[in-house]
Amino acid sequence: MNNQPPRQTLARLPTPLEPLRRLSKKYKKNIWIKRDDLSETAMSGNKIRKLEYIVAEAQQNDSDVLVTWGALQSNHCRATALVAAKLGLRSHLILRGDPPQEADGNLLIDQIVNSEITYSTPEIYNMMDDSYYELENSYRKKGLKTFRIPVGGSDETGLWGYIKCAEELAIDFSTSGFHPEAMICATGSGGTLGGLIIGNEIHQLDTEVFGVNVCDDRQYFENKIKTDFDLWTRKYKCLEEKPSLPINIIEGYVGQGYGKATPPVFETIREVAQLEGILLDPVYTAKAFHGMISEINNGCLASFQDILFVHTGGIFGIFPQRKGFFNL
Repeated sequence: MNNQPPRQTLARLPTPLEPLRRLSKKYKKNIWIKRDDLSETAMSGNKIRKLEYIVAEAQQNDSDVLVTWGALQSNHCRATALVAAKLGLRSHLILRGDPPQEADGNLLIDQIVNSEITYSTPEIYNMMDDSYYELENSYRKKGLKTFRIPVGGSDETGLWGYIKCAEELAIDFSTSGFHPEAMICATGSGGTLGGLIIGNEIHQLDTEVFGVNVCDDRQYFENKIKTDFDLWTRKYKCLEEKPSLPINIIEGYVGQGYGKATPPVFETIREVAQLEGILLDPVYTAKAFHGMISEINNGCLASFQDILFVHTGGIFGIFPQRKGFFNL
């Protein structure tokens, strides 16, 4: 494709594509997994694919400080902090919530790499424009240039991470002989799902792409992905005509809210770990996997036989929620 943006190589790619033999036998489907949890060590997960393009843009702009937003246990913020450290940049994270007495999981890693952290109330957190302009001015007075990265790295630039992943999947399918009828991922900010939808079209994967939302609702993600796609089309002009692409959201698995896992989610983590030796996390991937299994049994995925789950990482999110395993 022409008009592709610059890329800063950060991830260990390609990531493996593996069959889940025991789970496939149990649920009477042919289930495989794309191991994007192995995209790096500490920077692992889907966020690093997006950051390869976003950070390259930041470098083009001679930026010194990467500024982004997320929850206290944000995978994206942890990845951004580590990427900044790797490239000799600074990072400033605006995290939604109060500082805990003891850091754990992703937040502990943020602190280890000496990221600047601002803890924020939900009301102030949602005023992102105001908080960014204040930080931008503050750093400018110090002779430093900031670069704004949206929540989850999900914008028209970040879409490239999973557009390119779709290109990788085309090779995976050809090499393995596995051609899924359906592909499922967790969606929390829309960038991974949006990239896969576009990549599915461009690279002709011939599969139906589904996102299991772990926050918000179907309407939010339809609007968000359509907006990102429109911006991507205008900025990069990679498609002569903008096709009408389906945005398939599987609702019903948010539970009590973002980052709040129910007992069935912890049961799913335990089941996948015990049968396949693979760890899911309670915020994203276990909710999505639980949703996938539920829909395989009696929902929108029941008619598909060959199914791919995209593991988007998040292993560090297990530890702050360890008590959930003791309540089963």
